[in-house]
Amino acid sequence: MKITKIETAIAEEAMPGLLLLRIHTDEGFVGCGETYYAPHAVAAMLHDWMARYLLGKNPLSIEAHWRFLYERTTNFGSRGAELRAISAVDLALWDIFGQSSGLPIWQLLGGRVQEKIRTYNSCGGPSYGGASEQDPGLRSWPGHGVVGNKGPLNDYWSAMHEPVALAKELLAEGYQAMKMWPLDFAAHKPGGPLHISHADLDKGLRPFAKIREALGDKIELIIDGHGFLQLPAALRIAKRLREFDILWAEDVPRIDCVDTLADFRQQAGVPVAVSEMLIGPDEFRLALEKRAADFVMIDPTWVGGVSQTVNLTRLAQFYNVPVVMHDCTGPLTLLTGVNVAVSSCNVAWQESLRSHVRVIYPKLIDAPINLSGGYISPPEQPGLGAAWKPELFDAGQQNYRATEKA
Repeated sequence: MKITKIETAIAEEAMPGLLLLRIHTDEGFVGCGETYYAPHAVAAMLHDWMARYLLGKNPLSIEAHWRFLYERTTNFGSRGAELRAISAVDLALWDIFGQSSGLPIWQLLGGRVQEKIRTYNSCGGPSYGGASEQDPGLRSWPGHGVVGNKGPLNDYWSAMHEPVALAKELLAEGYQAMKMWPLDFAAHKPGGPLHISHADLDKGLRPFAKIREALGDKIELIIDGHGFLQLPAALRIAKRLREFDILWAEDVPRIDCVDTLADFRQQAGVPVAVSEMLIGPDEFRLALEKRAADFVMIDPTWVGGVSQTVNLTRLAQFYNVPVVMHDCTGPLTLLTGVNVAVSSCNVAWQESLRSHVRVIYPKLIDAPINLSGGYISPPEQPGLGAAWKPELFDAGQQNYRATEKA
């Protein structure tokens, strides 16, 4: 079997930061992959550089292709568009492997260890991560999503304005945990990363206080700091978080110094998660060796696809540190996390946004996400468990590109 064609598209109307990939073979199998952020740069990397290597190759030589592309990109920096491109390719090749063998990826990874994976709801809305009508300039900037207005499944607005009602609604649906980022407004102020006032803490943590007062410990609470803060401000936040018995604090300080992350965890007094912002394997190794995390979070389409997600999950298991799979970035990212999670005994949670699962992802893929009662069941279909809708790859679209073997 040989790779004959590589196609990319950008889902501008659904998720404008999402790069969609299809890899075709001469035996009729079409593997799907994705990655998020700077999709035009990733598309250029795939078509202008990686296609020269991939076209004509056997798609089932997954490890050989991963190592070749990764080792070549380390010559000029492998952790940006390069590694996101490798991630998308790796998903597509595993998808082909599953289709050609008639098995889902979790079975190819050794079978189920967990029947289903527990998921928490990240409280974003249907437009979270996309363009904002109020401020289009914020589009695709991480951690700069806008609260928006009250509306169906806009959990960001509800988390800030009606947190108890939202928590009750999530509990009724079976969710055991919810994640909020209520202090972004303070971090975005001039000097915000350097100092956070008690008044801003009172305002930002009010949703946590209201939920605990009304519901006690019926639902787990998670805070995401989006990596904006320097250490003193992060520690002030952590001190206040102790009263809420949170499940974890995620990316409260900036993540670009592992030693500082270890300092934060030692002093915080709350469980700490790091982080989908870690990309290279050595960053994860250092975070584990330096005891910088109680949970390790992995985004499959940023770290290197199925192949590297499996490696990092096993690495964390050696340290007895559980893994959490990241997703607010695309349906195949979510499905990859679930496939790896159920084949491991070391994945505690899979992130999901009910607004994306119900509103955005059905516009993109041809199969539903099996989310019910606060758990996601793995797909039974061969491969990843879903394919891109064909109409997304219309050759007449501005952002469509295809490269074929001559």
